Amino acid sequence: QGPQTAALYEAFRAHYPLQHLFPCSSGTASVHLAFAALKFKPGEEVIVPSITDMGSVLGILHQLLVPVFVDIDPRTYNADPASIRAAITPKTRAILAVHLCGNPCDMEAMRSIAKDHDLVLIEDCAQAWGARYNGQIVGLLGDLGCYSFNDYKHLSCGDGGMVGTNHDHLGAHLSKWGDKCYNRVTGIRNPDELAYNYRMSEPLSAICTAQLGKHDAIVTTRTRLGLRLRAALDDIPGVLPPRFRPEDTPTFYNFIFRLDLAKLTCTRDEFTAALRAEGMRANGYLPDPVYRYDLFQNHNFFAGTWPIRDFGLTTMDYTQVSCPEAETFLRDCVHLPFNEAMTDAYIDKIALAIRTVADRFTR
Repeated sequence: QGPQTAALYEAFRAHYPLQHLFPCSSGTASVHLAFAALKFKPGEEVIVPSITDMGSVLGILHQLLVPVFVDIDPRTYNADPASIRAAITPKTRAILAVHLCGNPCDMEAMRSIAKDHDLVLIEDCAQAWGARYNGQIVGLLGDLGCYSFNDYKHLSCGDGGMVGTNHDHLGAHLSKWGDKCYNRVTGIRNPDELAYNYRMSEPLSAICTAQLGKHDAIVTTRTRLGLRLRAALDDIPGVLPPRFRPEDTPTFYNFIFRLDLAKLTCTRDEFTAALRAEGMRANGYLPDPVYRYDLFQNHNFFAGTWPIRDFGLTTMDYTQVSCPEAETFLRDCVHLPFNEAMTDAYIDKIALAIRTVADRFTR
């Protein structure tokens, strides 16, 4: 309730007009607070994409919910709506839409699925500041929007986050989930539910407010540069640039393209090594889909146990999960860092380096 936080609310709503907001310590915390506010019961399920950051699923696990991983669209890298529909069970309660790499998810399909099955739709916008779906800014299309001010994101205060909603039944008490369930209006400290301390400090709020003043300049530049690079890669043999709907506005947290290895005489790692020899920073993306991490393969969520499975509330076995498109994507994708300080000339050099290496390895 400090003056810097009040200023942050105003600055944030200028871009994202959400009635109920809570600034918090990280993007991970913002997702956790969204699920805490929903008050799902242990063992209920949340559909999440298999390619995302661990921060998208930690809050789900800590709320004793079950992440159900779905496959991705091979060219947008976001959750595939058909895979989402196939994953719905009587225990499904929500869909987490992660706008990966700043590319908006297919929100029309996801909203339709959510409506058909009476599910909550949460948007993870950590990588998608300023991205727009059908002209509407992401974070306003679902029931709750979650944002990250992490040091690597478009806007940063070092580490911080924001969660917001326009639903009164979720937002009226949103702050209590990140403030130990204290009532800051009455001043009475008598928590009636288990909550967390995820508050953002006043100095960080001030930095976030300043960053939001740069919002449009940052995201507009990233969009322009990203689309310039995407267009330059469109006709290179063996290179598969990401796809974006013409109605949408991606804002490029990073830039990932795929390789058609059948048309090349090299592996992905040889291709990235050649790019680095040309002076670029290039590598793979994640080592594995999230469900392949040791944490999930060993079901080691709480001191070597998974209470909800031990108590018979779920039969989920992550050793049996397979998302073929996601696994193939991680074997053939090339990840490039990306930011608004790059120039047109620099982007053109990146494109030239990719074309040079692709020509060298074309069959």
